[in-house]
This record gives sequence, C-alpha cells and structure tokens, in this order.
Amino acid sequence: MILWIYGRMVGEGEWKDYALDHMRDVAIFSVFKRSGEMPLYQIVKDPRLANKQGAYSVVNTAGKVLKRGHDLKQVLKVFDKVLKLVET
Repeated sequence: MILWIYGRMVGEGEWKDYALDHMRDVAIFSVFKRSGEMPLYQIVKDPRLANKQGAYSVVNTAGKVLKRGHDLKQVLKVFDKVLKLVET
C-alpha cells in the first residue's frame, strides 16, 4: 500500500525519493521532494502503540502527527486528494 501511494505521488511530481529505516522497535518510510533534504512525510510503524493509539502514523516535516490508527489503509488516506470543481 505504501509503495502504491509512493508511485502515485512520484507520477504526480510531488515526491522524488524515499528512504527506509528499520530500528529495533520502529520502522519508518520517509519520502522526499529532493534527495538530501528533510523528509516531507514519514510513515511510521511503532508496534508499542498498537494497543493504544494505533501502530501506524503519518508525520510531517515539523514532527506533527497528521493521522494515526490501527489500519494502515485508513492512515494512508491522509494522502488522498480532494477533488475540486473547476468552472470555465
């Protein structure tokens, strides 16, 4: 699911690079606009939070949790774009 979102965002020109970090107790998928910059977003899995707020979260550059939950599919909906009506 994460790679599907990543591929879509690369196709739209929003994201350019990613990194995977796996620590002892946390896994992080970071996405970047350009290589060598701070990540735009981090998709984090922390199993210690599974029984509380949910193991999955999406964090922005400032460290703010944008969405957190137990279901990765639901958490990734933070990247869904809202369709806007364009009048000509």
